[in-house]
Amino acid sequence: MNSREKFYLSFLLLIISFISINAKTTNSDSLYFATNYTKQEVRITMRDGIKLFTAIYSPKDKTEQHPIIIWRTPYSVAPYGENNFPSRRLKTFSNFVKANYIIVFQDVRGKFMSGGEYVNMRPYIPNKKNKHDIDESSDAYDTIDWLVKHIKNNNGKVGMWGISYPGFYTAMAAIDAHPALKAVSPQAPIADWFINDDMHHNGAFTLMMNFNFFSVFGIYRDSLTTHWPKAIQHPSPDAYSFFLKLGSLKNINTNYYKHKIAFWDSTVAHPNYDYYWQKRNSLPHFKNIKPAVLTVGGWFDGEDFYGTLGTYQSIEKMNHDNDNRIVLGPWYHGGWARSEGDKFGDMNFGMKTGEFYRNNIELPFFNYYLRNIEDIELPEAYIFETGKNEWLKFSEWPPKNVTAKIIYLQPDEKLSFNKPTENTTSEYDEYVSYPNRPVPYTSKILDSKRFYYKEYLVEDQRFASQRPDVLVYESEPLQNDLTIAGPIDVDLFVSTSGTDCDWVVKVIDVFPDNEPNPSPNPNNVEMGGYQMLIRGDIFRSKYRSSYVKPEPMISGKVTEIKFKLNDVCHTFIKGHKLMIQIQSSWFPLFDRNPQKFVDIYNAEETDFQKATQRVYHSKKYPTNIKLKILLNN
Repeated sequence: MNSREKFYLSFLLLIISFISINAKTTNSDSLYFATNYTKQEVRITMRDGIKLFTAIYSPKDKTEQHPIIIWRTPYSVAPYGENNFPSRRLKTFSNFVKANYIIVFQDVRGKFMSGGEYVNMRPYIPNKKNKHDIDESSDAYDTIDWLVKHIKNNNGKVGMWGISYPGFYTAMAAIDAHPALKAVSPQAPIADWFINDDMHHNGAFTLMMNFNFFSVFGIYRDSLTTHWPKAIQHPSPDAYSFFLKLGSLKNINTNYYKHKIAFWDSTVAHPNYDYYWQKRNSLPHFKNIKPAVLTVGGWFDGEDFYGTLGTYQSIEKMNHDNDNRIVLGPWYHGGWARSEGDKFGDMNFGMKTGEFYRNNIELPFFNYYLRNIEDIELPEAYIFETGKNEWLKFSEWPPKNVTAKIIYLQPDEKLSFNKPTENTTSEYDEYVSYPNRPVPYTSKILDSKRFYYKEYLVEDQRFASQRPDVLVYESEPLQNDLTIAGPIDVDLFVSTSGTDCDWVVKVIDVFPDNEPNPSPNPNNVEMGGYQMLIRGDIFRSKYRSSYVKPEPMISGKVTEIKFKLNDVCHTFIKGHKLMIQIQSSWFPLFDRNPQKFVDIYNAEETDFQKATQRVYHSKKYPTNIKLKILLNN
């Protein structure tokens, strides 16, 4: 046996061992679930006559009445069949199993075994006039009404939770809520698919994620089914190469979708923030919310972090007497339910934050409102501070005990809290942005069928800072710890030789050169000089005045562009440095801007052009980033 054969044999044995260990754990949990629960499958009739497929798992224990916890999903309630119990996703709700909750899963309208037509982010109808005025709020209401009337041994109290799309359904259930719905936990809920959730960020289209998502999820279902549709096939070289060769977005239909994805056709037909997207914005509708709310999200959620913040803040603003809380931890999308939460990418947080959340926050929250068996001592905001890696408690979020501090771009690639006081010969920095050579969002080589590389949100940015089309500004080493908490305001003074372009702004924590490597070090990472991404986002210039009515940039004219980066709670440790990177592409996470004022979804290949981008840092044009500095908590 040669060395290569030995390597593959060792690797195979390692995989088999890993699968065996996880199977034992999963089988043990599954055995407990199947032994102590019974399963019932029913079709619950909605007010308009449509039947929704519902799987009900009830404790065999009849000595007490049990609360009901619901998960409504477009992603299937599999496994189907009353003798089949879930195992793969059991970890996400195992605490509820052990606490003897009645657990309910439901295929939402139009998906898998539920009847009716599926509508992506089905708009809420405020003033329903008849039984045909249905939305996700009414479907949740009708479901709960049936459950409390027909499930034996329920205590009349219902909770609801879900992550991502199920988080959206949870949030919508809180509107016009059934009286039995006492507590909801929307986790990473979608809120606005144009402004800043997983379809767009500030008007820029999230290319890689949505191309792969809708190539499966968006396929029309012509009958009830227990199976996912077969994905639209495409070649699978590395993602950067595949999406670059894809060319203009119009080629998606020409080469792959071929008008089989109705939602993609609707997206193309509505390139701006018109009525189509506006009516799918859930945030204006969170009025008169009766159930207690626990909104949950992760600092490193690359999909629906905006929805998390917006849902909490909207409920807080419009419901002054509601019991409304938020939890933000060091997690990727759904990581609080699907991982131990002790590490992410190259970062180690020193504790199992996911386990802490599930045992000390989530379950006590539902137990308090649905069972009255525990005192609840949860703060308004339970926030994990990265950098120092500790949990903080706040009476509100963002916290008020902050002071605004502005850091300014300076000549010679410097950052300073001092505003430029005079104009110099070096009033701006510039670079050439080439659409055929966009800046990658990650240094990793990924399969083009992969959703996206979720660890990019903490990834070392040294790969980007070495490119000539990325501007880098760095502070002096900090003399004291600096904790920022809340949103980050970006104020750019820029110009372009084109008539449209994108601006990507990244806030980075630069570790000192003598930073020790982690031990153990499975990623073989060099922490000395590590440039940890803390927060970054993209903004499409033509939407600087309005998402509804885009405007071209005037070539060569200095233009002010303001936007917000989503909230953070991070401490830059003494001796670390702040860094700002600015670039004009983040590919293929986001689509390429032709750098010409056109409808990008229908752009021709000839529309893509190089452009010279300038970022100003003078007394007259002081590009800056406003941080919220945490005082004493």
